[in-house]
Amino acid sequence: MTIDAFFVPNVSLMGEGCLASLPERVKMLKGKKPLLVSDKGMTDLGYTARVTELLKSEGIDCAVYDGTVPNPTDHNVEEGTEIYSKENCDLLISLGGGSSHDCCKGIGILVTNGGKIQDYEGLDQLKAALPPFIAINTTAGTASEMTRFTIITNSSNHVKMAIVDWRVTPDVAINDPELMVDMPPSLTAATGMDALTHAVEAYVSTDATPITDACALQAIRLIGQYLRKAVARGDDMEARDKMAYAEYLAGMAFNNAGLGYVHAMSHQLGGFYNLPHGVCNALLLPHVCRVNLMARTERFADIADALGQVTDGLSERDAAYLAIEAIEALSKDVGIPQTLSELGVKDEDIPTMVGNAQKDVCCLTNPRKLKDDEVAAIYKAAL
Repeated sequence: MTIDAFFVPNVSLMGEGCLASLPERVKMLKGKKPLLVSDKGMTDLGYTARVTELLKSEGIDCAVYDGTVPNPTDHNVEEGTEIYSKENCDLLISLGGGSSHDCCKGIGILVTNGGKIQDYEGLDQLKAALPPFIAINTTAGTASEMTRFTIITNSSNHVKMAIVDWRVTPDVAINDPELMVDMPPSLTAATGMDALTHAVEAYVSTDATPITDACALQAIRLIGQYLRKAVARGDDMEARDKMAYAEYLAGMAFNNAGLGYVHAMSHQLGGFYNLPHGVCNALLLPHVCRVNLMARTERFADIADALGQVTDGLSERDAAYLAIEAIEALSKDVGIPQTLSELGVKDEDIPTMVGNAQKDVCCLTNPRKLKDDEVAAIYKAAL
């Protein structure tokens, strides 16, 4: 008997101005002193102060850790955990994109489970739930504000560890598009392509369900319609709002259906070279799609339709190839680099990255089982 599970936060707040509900949600979760986890970018933009002042206006004191770096490391998690304990905090708030959310999740893991973050790599390795946790999202890509996924870089070997556990899912997710207006075009593009990758990989996953299919296809439609607009005009609030919904829907899809080789391979690029996750996904996505197409031809044809391609009169296979063409066109239009060599990736590192990718939990739901030489060929095709 197969049992499908569906994981989402207890509460998700969407729409312009929903950040104002934060103090009320903290009180509902019985929080007395939150630890706010953000990064220097959030602090420089004034967002960290905006959140702490919002809390203080309602009589809520707040400690801050803003040392999170892109592709957060085990050291970030340890630093944040030390502040949480020192400040006697009792609730977690993350502010930012995937890096802040993942770092905050890692902190929560150590606060209640102890040990080292490396102890929890893999699927459902936690023994205890996290402290009450509110995630405030400022990008439309990773969906880490609502997932059970945590990605932390092991500083000793530069490998991104995937920690997947229902206990790390935030209690409350806040997606206020007003917080996304200041994203530069390059970040808007990278995070948007990250969301597209989530939706595509979830739709062709071996663990896809009717619920995740509905979420994935609607996310793909919205991204196809609104990502270019959000990149072209950052103050286009309709585009920002629709992209916030798109990334959340894509998160709902992959949080429950899983991912595939795009993410397994992208994690190695991020760990080895500290490259932006969304850019790596965008570069690898069409190459992995070509490899997977034979296993999910009819689903790639659906993706082509969702991206607005005209498939009337075409064979299923020809329609499926239009999906890959549409993905490549969108990537080019929003300014994503087109080769890994442009990002400094070296052929000599491929064997090591292949070995690490094959151990990544994201491989488990890819529609095809790939051998080492096939994974290596994908890396080389993307160079």
